[in-house]
Amino acid sequence: MKLNPNFAALKHGMNIQQIARQTILQEADSIRQLLEYIDIDFEKAIEVISSCKGRVVISGIGKSAIIAQKIVATLNSTGTPAIFMHAADAIHGDLGVVRQEDVVIIISKSGESPEIKVLVPLVKNFGNPLIAIVGNKTSYLASRADYVLNTTVSQEACPHNLAPTCSTTAQLVMGDAISICLMELKGFSSDDFAKFHPGGTLGKKLYMRVYDLYTQNEKPAVYANQKLKEVIIEISQKRLGVTAVIDPENKVIGIITDGDIRRMMEKDFSLTEMHASEIMNHHPKTIEAEQLAVSALEAMRNFEITQLVVVKNNQYEGIIHLHDLIREGLI
Repeated sequence: MKLNPNFAALKHGMNIQQIARQTILQEADSIRQLLEYIDIDFEKAIEVISSCKGRVVISGIGKSAIIAQKIVATLNSTGTPAIFMHAADAIHGDLGVVRQEDVVIIISKSGESPEIKVLVPLVKNFGNPLIAIVGNKTSYLASRADYVLNTTVSQEACPHNLAPTCSTTAQLVMGDAISICLMELKGFSSDDFAKFHPGGTLGKKLYMRVYDLYTQNEKPAVYANQKLKEVIIEISQKRLGVTAVIDPENKVIGIITDGDIRRMMEKDFSLTEMHASEIMNHHPKTIEAEQLAVSALEAMRNFEITQLVVVKNNQYEGIIHLHDLIREGLI
């Protein structure tokens, strides 16, 4: 495939890769600049939101409205109830979603949009705390907000300094900073996170336990005095490529894999009278049934194995296989 000849030499003599890298560097600089904007207003805004008995209502216009929706999603998923209100719709009836106990955040680069100028006094009349995420500290929005979170950028990554790029990235990162601070204040744990993410791979990583998986498998087991032929039959019938070796009290004393048998057969041994105790690994890798399934995955990766012996109260429970984790999409 031939490239468009215009791609070879773009404006200012830069190629595509150089333009991409410059864009990333400019946006990274905009994010770094935010460090200087984290001040007492930010701290007070977090305290107001944290003590709020209602929701966080976030509004904006244009690209800022899209950023507002993402921040709303992040807040909701991390334990802070939030709702999006489009600035244009708000001044045409949707302002009714704002309740007395809510905190309102308005996002705007300029702070001077016509819809914002109409919305701000209405919010102020309601008496709700108003937080501005704004890129112009002398703007109409900034001058009337109770708390101002500065997201000023020196320039957009757009070569014409028009398309919102650095400014929306700064808004997004400021929203993430708000969300993480609130998580820390609330003591929001991974268990809490799982409650809000029950579906998909993320949910499974947070709540799926080993016992959710191994119980679907066969439970291969032999005793130490059983002959090799019986071990091979047990591994073959249970189709997990492995069998646990247990004692009469159902405690695990070893493990035999099909690989162990193949390696033994390559040696010059008489296999006819060989017993499980002579071939088993005396130090099997085990995992408790109550542990998270991702812990099993981590152990398999660390030890470079495909199965773990599952135990509960020092009793043999079964086998969890790498295929179980793949089937659930945890890999």
